[in-house]
Amino acid sequence: MLALDLGGTKILAVLVSRDGHIIDSERRPTLATEGPPRVIERLFGAVDSLLERGGLDLSQLDSISIAAAGAINYEEGIVTLSPNLPGWRNIPLRDMVRERYGIEVFLMRDANAAALGEQRYGAGRGAHHLIYLTVSTGIGGGIIIDGKGYIGHSGGAGEIGHITIDVNGPVCSCGNKGCLEMLASGAAVAREARRRITAGERSALTEMVSSNIEAITAEYVGAAARANDRLAQDVIAQAANYLGVGLVNIVNIFNPELVIIGGGLAKLGDLLLEPARQVVMARAFPMAAQAVRIVPAALGDDAGVLGAALFARSRGEPPK
Repeated sequence: MLALDLGGTKILAVLVSRDGHIIDSERRPTLATEGPPRVIERLFGAVDSLLERGGLDLSQLDSISIAAAGAINYEEGIVTLSPNLPGWRNIPLRDMVRERYGIEVFLMRDANAAALGEQRYGAGRGAHHLIYLTVSTGIGGGIIIDGKGYIGHSGGAGEIGHITIDVNGPVCSCGNKGCLEMLASGAAVAREARRRITAGERSALTEMVSSNIEAITAEYVGAAARANDRLAQDVIAQAANYLGVGLVNIVNIFNPELVIIGGGLAKLGDLLLEPARQVVMARAFPMAAQAVRIVPAALGDDAGVLGAALFARSRGEPPK
């Protein structure tokens, strides 16, 4: 099985065994600002390189399965909109890949795929009611209800990054204001740190990036916070509070047994997750708050491709 994860920062292509082991992988930068045609060519390049290195031809594959960032029309195989992939509106990605390789292709939303991967192979094993949240450049979500992936009536369920947290907040790339993604994502953390330093606050981050403030990333902010930099700690605490508010809504709506937090920002561990848990305990309904566990993901970047492989094995139906 060949599976792909197409995100805002990376393209990951893998060969997956029947029992969920990754045999080989190829990773390339998305370079999303270059637009859909260039990104799709890089995606093809990753697939071609993986096949060539493995000495495989297409007759040895039964399908290709893709987990892509953004809203997906599952029936038509179209990426309808992707805030973290500029220019991606109504891109018929499934058919484009099928035309290139001449085999069956499946397309699903990346966070839904990651939820399936974590449920089967990762932190969600044994859970029947869980929410997966990826907190990275943006924020996405996947939902498991009664042990089965839930995609909603038209495939759009799980856009947790675009629930409104502050009606007067910053404008999001989706066009709304005050989305969770604009307040608690990795991009939001980096942006807030840059804003405060530009406004005159002092931080070790300035030296870490040799005074090139625009070079500050969430990774730098996390490193500075671990080194007890006050500004970096405040920025992460603010993001954790917003994340906690978002989780309160999720916990109150779904009453899950488990919330799994993945993505790059989740690598901050309890620096991010513990304040968010405290917000949930303080603000969610007690019965739901006491029932849920909020834990880090176990599979890292592999969750999406493993979930995509499961999706293909179920022939496009979210597997139980």
